[in-house]
Amino acid sequence: PGDIEVDDDARGIGNPPGKLRVIRSDDLAALVSEVDLSQPLGSPEDMEAHKEILDASAEGTPVLPLRFGAVLESKEQVTEELLKAHHDEFASALSELEGKAQYVVRGRYPEEAVLAEMLAENPDIAEMAEQIRGKDPDATRDVRIQLGEAINNAISAKREQDSRAAADAMADVAVASVTNEPTHERDAVHMAFLVEADKQDEVQRVVDDLAEKWEGRVELRLLGPMAAYDFVGTTAGQG
Repeated sequence: PGDIEVDDDARGIGNPPGKLRVIRSDDLAALVSEVDLSQPLGSPEDMEAHKEILDASAEGTPVLPLRFGAVLESKEQVTEELLKAHHDEFASALSELEGKAQYVVRGRYPEEAVLAEMLAENPDIAEMAEQIRGKDPDATRDVRIQLGEAINNAISAKREQDSRAAADAMADVAVASVTNEPTHERDAVHMAFLVEADKQDEVQRVVDDLAEKWEGRVELRLLGPMAAYDFVGTTAGQG
């Protein structure tokens, strides 16, 4: 929203970091900092600074995150090609995000625990595991391949079931949810939830209850509040 303010000492990206400033157009604003084109763009430090600015801003006002690395040539381009050209969709999205924040629930299966669970639940997996135990890897190559496929399928089924359980647990707290693709073969849950800003304690309670229920089988983490990265899908935000 156009009434956002930034501290005089706020810094953006670059080495040294550029001054963070606001460019306004009607009732919208963009947070920008100048970039030095003689330096490579997109360092880990820049990405972290980008995220910190978005998350800090989102604590007090709705924010539409542009994908990291968006560069425009001038203040006029920010005003005309970004803010004015997309005014209606930006204003509508900001209205929908007013008073809300994103939380991410991530869980991972400990290797030994999930293998033990699958061996206990799936006789075929247990039988194949027994067939290769202590045997020559070359002689049991086909069985090992089948076992790997069976384990991957079993984990996928568990992931789907546990993601549904997490969504059900958050149903009374979240106004929207997104299930993200796993980033690790043992990911159990990777979900984003859009939540009213005053329900942080309820979110924590739900996740604590899940962590207690899944103790020993899923290592659970709660991230947030943060900007609504997973709930912004405008054309400009994807460019």
